Amino acid sequence: MRQILAILFCALAIFAFGQQNDIKDQNFDNVDFSKKYEVANWLFKYDRVAWVSTDSLKRYDKKELERLGKEWFCYQDQSNTWHAVYGKYDNGTYDLVFHFTADENFKVKRIYDAVDTLILNSYSRALVTANKQISDIKAKTNIGFNQFVKRNEDKTFSVWIFPGSQSNGVAVYGGEFIYTIDQSGNTILKDDSYFQGSFRGFKVENTKDIRLSYPEIDKPTLGAVFFVWYYFPYFKSIYICCSKSNSTLTKDLDNKYHWIHTVKEPENKEKD
Repeated sequence: MRQILAILFCALAIFAFGQQNDIKDQNFDNVDFSKKYEVANWLFKYDRVAWVSTDSLKRYDKKELERLGKEWFCYQDQSNTWHAVYGKYDNGTYDLVFHFTADENFKVKRIYDAVDTLILNSYSRALVTANKQISDIKAKTNIGFNQFVKRNEDKTFSVWIFPGSQSNGVAVYGGEFIYTIDQSGNTILKDDSYFQGSFRGFKVENTKDIRLSYPEIDKPTLGAVFFVWYYFPYFKSIYICCSKSNSTLTKDLDNKYHWIHTVKEPENKEKD
């Protein structure tokens, strides 16, 4: 699935600017949704950099690979160039093994430039701190997760941990772990996670209509928006079904993407 996603990412990226929101009811919170879509689109690009850089690791020496830990991450520099770093954080020090950059076509190149130790240590600490919060959940499931980290303008960190592409071909949703962490990477300042105690999923089939069910919440979650944007090519259609609205993504004949939102009538509303 990685190779197919890599090809289809280019099409999504090219037409992302044609994305629109078609709202059938002005009661839908389009401001909230647009903010989530913007984050989901950034996470999608991060994931692309992570994949192409991870795939490139296969060509390198086994001794270098043995030095790697789980504290790898991607980031953008001041010129918006993507970087991917791989190493291991241990006892307050990050051992940098691989450093890659990715161009606008997501072609990666290994470079040997040093990375600021503040970046290496604080980013990796933020990942460690976030992952500790869901260590029990990970221990009780065989689900693979993807992790994302970003330094915010106020120097705090945002960390997102979502279910990744599973080896059995199942697309998983229902658990999204989202934390704001202080600039040191040690302390959680805010928890915006969504998890109702179980994960759900669908076998990937491009002839299948699927519905992501969130009956207990009013608005689409960030994880749901990311799921649709990520898996759009692999299902016939995907609907986000919340208590007050349904949302889905479509593509028109001009290859422009449209989010369509409809607001549900209250169940107790009297009809004439």
